[in-house]
Amino acid sequence: MSPASRPFWRRDQYSARRGRLAARAQVTSFLRRWFDAKGFIEVQPAALQASPGNETHLHGFKTALVLPDGSPRDAYLHTSPEFAMKKLLAAGEKRIYALTGVFRNRERTALHAPEFTMLEWYRAGAPLERLVDDCVALTALAAHMADAKTFVFRGREASPFEPPELLTVRDAFLRYAGVDIYDSLPIGGRPDAEILASHARGSGLRVAPDDDWSDIFSRLLSERVEPNLGIGRPTVLHAYPASEAALARLNPDDPRLAERFEFYCCGVELANAFHELIDPAEQRRRFATDMEDQQRIYGTSAPIDEDFLAALAEMPDASGAALGFDRLMMLATGAESVESVQWTPVFDPGGRGP
Repeated sequence: MSPASRPFWRRDQYSARRGRLAARAQVTSFLRRWFDAKGFIEVQPAALQASPGNETHLHGFKTALVLPDGSPRDAYLHTSPEFAMKKLLAAGEKRIYALTGVFRNRERTALHAPEFTMLEWYRAGAPLERLVDDCVALTALAAHMADAKTFVFRGREASPFEPPELLTVRDAFLRYAGVDIYDSLPIGGRPDAEILASHARGSGLRVAPDDDWSDIFSRLLSERVEPNLGIGRPTVLHAYPASEAALARLNPDDPRLAERFEFYCCGVELANAFHELIDPAEQRRRFATDMEDQQRIYGTSAPIDEDFLAALAEMPDASGAALGFDRLMMLATGAESVESVQWTPVFDPGGRGP
């Protein structure tokens, strides 16, 4: 049996991971103290939900909730605690956080696992910029507690203690892909896929005939832009196109843009943050569009959580962020994959170890 195929619980395999896991436990403890000191309440959102989430490329685990009379109801493991936590904001909570397991199907790479730990937090009445400060502080906290002077992943390095670079999506695409996405974003109109496709082909990117604007944008981002972000110091990528708003508000001064940022280190996306949309009609429209795309691409779609949309109408102005805790610990401990910093990785049908 080769080392790569040995179960994680074999003592030789586990001893090689033990130091990283101990660092994870220490970071977890101090992280909770940090949030407590900031006046947050830790919440425990239920993992079993009416919908796993409604973003095009997220895939939930479907199961059945069997009632006492034996009748089944469709249920899903959440891909994020977002829906449940926003219901708590609607109920009156002001500052909440959760450190919880989430579940995403079709995902297993060095940076993805079918079950992983997400740190999610919300600040009612706070601007999005406040969450940039949170991400900077939490990244430095993890590095300090893990005794990491630098973060390294696949040859890319970043200091977790340096102030972040603030970079708009437009400037990042111009710098690293040679593409001006504004050419395909007319004010008051729909994104023009043909214009972006032409620019993408000019940069050497393959474009399929049925790719829409978001497909091309995502491929340019992942293949040309992301590997260059968070090098030397963290990068805050902000001013996303409105079509990529997800659950974020649009910029009132430029409706082509969303009030959203992502936080990168070593080419790895660590966090995603929104100035939260609280318009249920607009959110329903976005969900419907995304589920149409999911049906077109994957042949399946997720239901919409009507209770969530009802709560959204009662939710206060808030900003929220989700941070991949396993990714943060991977960088802080110099690991090569997120499963290397998980206490008990999900079983592998191929029998390979983490």
